[in-house]
Amino acid sequence: MVLHKYGEKLYDGLERTMTWRLKEIAKSIEAAQCGLFLEELNAKWMDHNKALQMIRDILMYMDRTYVPQSRRTPVHELGLNLWRDHIIHSPMIHSRLLDTLLDLIHRERMGEMINRGLMRSITKMLMDLGAAVYQDDFEKPFLDVTASFYSGESQEFIECCDCGNYLKKSERRLNEEMERVSHYLDAGTEAKITSVVEKEMIANHMHRLVHMENSGLVNMLVDDKYDDLARMYNLFRRVFDGLSTIRDVMTSYLRETGKQLVTDPERLKDPVEFVQRLLNEKDKHDKIINVAFGNDKTFQNALNSSFEYFINLNNRSPEFISLYVDDKLRKGLKGATEEDVEVILDKVMMLFRYLQEKDVFEKYYKQHLAKRLLSGKTVSDDAERSMIVKLKTECGYQFTSKLEGMFTDMKTSQDTMIDFYAKKSEELGDGPTLDVHILTTGSWPTQPCPPCNLPTEILAICDKFRTYYLGTHSGRRLTWQTNMGTADIKATFGKGQKHELNVSTYQMCVLMLFNSTDGLTYKDIEQDTAIPASDLKRCLQSLACVKGKNVLRKEPMSKDISEDDTFYFNDKFTSKLVKVKIGTVVAQKESEPEKQETRQRVEEDRKPQIEAAIVRIMKSRRVLDHNSIVAEVTKQLQARFMPNPVVIKKRIESLIEREFLERDKADRKLYRYLA
Repeated sequence: MVLHKYGEKLYDGLERTMTWRLKEIAKSIEAAQCGLFLEELNAKWMDHNKALQMIRDILMYMDRTYVPQSRRTPVHELGLNLWRDHIIHSPMIHSRLLDTLLDLIHRERMGEMINRGLMRSITKMLMDLGAAVYQDDFEKPFLDVTASFYSGESQEFIECCDCGNYLKKSERRLNEEMERVSHYLDAGTEAKITSVVEKEMIANHMHRLVHMENSGLVNMLVDDKYDDLARMYNLFRRVFDGLSTIRDVMTSYLRETGKQLVTDPERLKDPVEFVQRLLNEKDKHDKIINVAFGNDKTFQNALNSSFEYFINLNNRSPEFISLYVDDKLRKGLKGATEEDVEVILDKVMMLFRYLQEKDVFEKYYKQHLAKRLLSGKTVSDDAERSMIVKLKTECGYQFTSKLEGMFTDMKTSQDTMIDFYAKKSEELGDGPTLDVHILTTGSWPTQPCPPCNLPTEILAICDKFRTYYLGTHSGRRLTWQTNMGTADIKATFGKGQKHELNVSTYQMCVLMLFNSTDGLTYKDIEQDTAIPASDLKRCLQSLACVKGKNVLRKEPMSKDISEDDTFYFNDKFTSKLVKVKIGTVVAQKESEPEKQETRQRVEEDRKPQIEAAIVRIMKSRRVLDHNSIVAEVTKQLQARFMPNPVVIKKRIESLIEREFLERDKADRKLYRYLA
């Protein structure tokens, strides 16, 4: 017929025949009972598809020649369009089809089993009819109904569930919808349907969930609910501002609890426990971020900024962190493996990084290290050196050069003493032995050297050492730091019981007075030894008031030392130990006056550093305004400490007076460098 110019007649006849046939099919589908409606529709669709394939094959020549020439719709496409117009868009079928599909999905959501195979065939039919048919006739109404469903369900859940259970239900619903798409919906629907669930179940209730009483984010953090936290993180990351909401609440909680921790007077009584609490809190939240938040860097940054904030609220944090290290390196690492030591030191360094006043830490660390080295109380030289390496890596050579100098002095002192005894052994005879540590003034903590009258026997050997040392090292000066020394003295008590007492130099001076007398008043001891009153009282307290160590007895008996007290050699002293260590009663942390003194020394040490930074900057820039100088000095020095703008201004004034800088004559806010 096409060859004989009857193509139009053939095409139009095909269209009329299919239209008539589809109207008959429509009546059959419309007549189908409730449960058989979809089955009838699907069966007729299958038949129609088979018929279309045969018609296309029969009319292949027309499809190839007449159709493109006359710009008509291809046969197969024509059959689909007619099915769309007369079946799917039939007034009696269209709304019924949509209602049936939505009802089946609702029933499935409520826990019923449905024929997923049939659903897949029907939705596949809609997709085959074109994206517009699937989207307009099914997807859009489906998404609207879904939004309404989850809006109501989320409201119901949030009224009766705690946060953890609500999140579980949300997660399950989200997974169900994704599974539904994979079974019988178009793949493109997944992003749309999950977006609806996320909005209705999560985004609309986000703030209420994180702040939910007794079960919200803070409770999860406190109780280490890793599963709930991970679920919240994974759900909230799907919605806009979800993760920032979690971060903000976590940050607020961390800062508040951290502030309480570092300002609570009770918790400040024990510096070691104070720092251990900080480390425990850090470990706890590191684990939460690692396990529950996928090691999210933004959360790690929030944790770090929170710790930096509250650690620096307490100006004693540098001192306490140094005391913690001191405790560990004195006794706390006995029996620990090398790996364990490294873990502890790394954790300390983590806290150290948060400190804004690293130079204050350096001050205390130097003091504590000096005491450890001089008393021989460090448990491991390797651990000590490892800590110094870590500090050097963090802050540079300048930070640790003096600490390394202290170790050098200890080794040099050891060699010096070997040489001293090798050369003077005959001259010294059987008298007291001396072990001297020669400390370089610039490397060790500067301390006032209070006077102390050493016993005659000790003075003699001290003078011999001084003569020897100055004879081999010209141009040097020795100053005895008696307040830093220790002594081992032999004592015989009542029934001939002998003990070796390990005491401080001050305690030795006091005890040796009792070689020539049985009893002395406080004022006698003070006059004979010339030990400062505060040190003497602590010394006598440790000798007379500590149970089991009371080699002296005091009258009247009391825990405190008074200037009216009298002291006697305690003949009745006994101990199961041959060697008895008598410690000095000292405060673990600095007293308020000591703290003020340390702070003053720190401020003095900062002045030349600030001036050096100003000169470096001005030498490079030549001309600069005041605010820019302050900003650049702060940037250069913040690795060690946060310089005070007022102090920077004073240092600028000092440099102007000493003609390193000058003010610009035209603009007083500008400074010029003077070469």
